[in-house]
Amino acid sequence: MAVHLSSACFSIPPMNRSRIYRVRAVASEDYGTLTSQEEKVRLGASELKVSRLGIGAWAWGDNSYWNNFGWDDRMMKAAKAAFNASVDRGITFIDTAEVYGSSYALGAISSETLLGRFIEEKKAGDPGVEVAVATKFAALPWRFGRQSVICALKDSLSRLGLASVDLYQLHWPGIWGNEGYINGLGDAVEQGLVKAVGVSNYSEKRLREAHKMLKKRGIPLASNQVNYSLIYRLPEENGVKATCDELGITLIAYSPIAQGVLTGKYTPANPPTGPRGRIYTPEFLTKLQPLLNRIRAIGQNYNKTPTQVVLNWLIAQENVVPIPGAKSAEQAIEFAGALGWRISSEDINELRSLASEIKPVIGFPVEKL
Repeated sequence: MAVHLSSACFSIPPMNRSRIYRVRAVASEDYGTLTSQEEKVRLGASELKVSRLGIGAWAWGDNSYWNNFGWDDRMMKAAKAAFNASVDRGITFIDTAEVYGSSYALGAISSETLLGRFIEEKKAGDPGVEVAVATKFAALPWRFGRQSVICALKDSLSRLGLASVDLYQLHWPGIWGNEGYINGLGDAVEQGLVKAVGVSNYSEKRLREAHKMLKKRGIPLASNQVNYSLIYRLPEENGVKATCDELGITLIAYSPIAQGVLTGKYTPANPPTGPRGRIYTPEFLTKLQPLLNRIRAIGQNYNKTPTQVVLNWLIAQENVVPIPGAKSAEQAIEFAGALGWRISSEDINELRSLASEIKPVIGFPVEKL
């Protein structure tokens, strides 16, 4: 699929919606209690309420980072099944971005386009279903000023097939023009194109500046989406988590299971492939094994999987909404098992202590700007 670039927007043409895949989730539910009907949480001081756990759609349509240059119809069907399984279990907060999917490589499919299709078909069968959609603006170097935010948002809405989205976020700080971008978020709220606005990969300093600017317009900064997991706790160390708590901003945690590494799926003899293999090396995975062993043991006490334990650990931090990426119905069903129970404070502290002995991997460099 061609990617058209302009000075104002990073435009990705919407796909033909005539090819809609109908998939029935057939995943096993042998993960113990799957209670996911928890009270929704408010994002910051906004009026938007979302499920306590969300789903990240980074992998949907991608054919480079996640799918090893192999996105195909089988993966399309699996993503659709993941969406259905999530929504059916009360996980109705779905996060995407304009640069997910077709922005990475020719021949891929926009994550926004796929999410729009999935919502459209789900509503056709159940008109009452509600999905809270979050997407993001890419602060590309050739985008200038507040109007670029509105322009990009309208392109995203076209791909999603929606009149508005629930949460619109700045994907990362811009090289310049951040004041214009923040004002663009405010304009989007005032124009009724979004219900709430947030940022992503913002440092404490930038977070405070964005919060202050929006507050002058009477608009709350709802969220800051950052890399946060048991083995990547930089938000706790650099003041971001404390600032979110102080200012009433929800921390949305991406890569909450460390891109699959905390599930126990990978070992030193079986590391992840592709770009993740350069981050989570056999050497790192060797050092990780004692922590993974303890996660498994704690999970057995609750009749939960390691994935459910580490997601619940994040939920227990309060003011945190994890958004693990779901590529299949099986994964989505397992994620649902992270809800409906609470890990003990003793287990929380023990896991943090064990994890602190592991040198964290490198995160997204812009979060340190």
